[in-house]
Amino acid sequence: MAEVKALLLRETEGKVRAAIERIDESALPPGDVTVAVEYSTLNYKDGLILNGLGRLVRTYPHVPGIDFAGIVERSESPAFKPGDKVVLTGWRVGEVQWGGYAGKARVKAGQLVKLPEGLSAKRAMAIGTAGFTAMLAVMALEEHGLAPAKGEVLVTGAAGGLGSVAVAVLAKLGYRVIAATGRPDQHDYLSSLGAAGFIDRAELAKPPSRPLDAERWAGAIDAVGSTTLATLLTQLKYGASAASCGLAGGNDLPATVIPFLLRGVSLLGIDSVMCPIERRQVAWSRLTRDLPMEKLDALTETVPLEALPALGQKILKGGVRGRIVVDLRA
Repeated sequence: MAEVKALLLRETEGKVRAAIERIDESALPPGDVTVAVEYSTLNYKDGLILNGLGRLVRTYPHVPGIDFAGIVERSESPAFKPGDKVVLTGWRVGEVQWGGYAGKARVKAGQLVKLPEGLSAKRAMAIGTAGFTAMLAVMALEEHGLAPAKGEVLVTGAAGGLGSVAVAVLAKLGYRVIAATGRPDQHDYLSSLGAAGFIDRAELAKPPSRPLDAERWAGAIDAVGSTTLATLLTQLKYGASAASCGLAGGNDLPATVIPFLLRGVSLLGIDSVMCPIERRQVAWSRLTRDLPMEKLDALTETVPLEALPALGQKILKGGVRGRIVVDLRA
């Protein structure tokens, strides 16, 4: 068996440390498809794992990386053959089993999606779990009646990876997008993605002062949670929905049921980890169609595997803009 380059996490005296090592391919976990990984990416959850937070990983040594894209090298499944271009997000890969921060990955066939025609492995990882989740949120809002004519759509955590893709997709679909961010220096960046206006995240981070505020949002995509989500719920228009897909601000929800009872609003939970394969295929097809690729390229930075430990700390502090792609080919 060949050796592959990998970022390996080891736990020593309760502290998790990352190092670039060579590992034998025979050490990869069981699975019926082996993929030569070309690219991976950095998501907020990856930052938690790289820093040993959240008890997401229980067994060390461990190869993190919750996403990857590459080419099938070997397959025992009739669903895939050598040479197929594939993408994986979620399924707790990179958490309970080794993930994409290595030159090769071995997984179950049912965890893979063939790359849609016209989407490269690099761009798939520029999308990654963050962008895939953003697309699931857009789909859920549409299924609950959102349409461009209904008014403004709020995106919180807008300068992050999920928020950036959400802004770009919504803008292309014809929505007037209002971006919530605490970084005024990112306004030009968000405008380039299609944001039509801005709101300071501090306005939403205050606890709601009353059960119902003035109706403003026809829909919302929230990656923050906590008081931010509680506040925006009081500002949704009658019958509108908010898609909850993150907890950068906390996992609590200090809200009341009044917006649900008096305005008929909906709170939609977005899970990208165990999302059924059929919905994954629809979401990836939608991303290929509805995400402007030139904007995706503009919000993407490509880094080597060695850059991940430092970036893993930076993303947890809100210091990463857009999307980070990790080149595993080096």
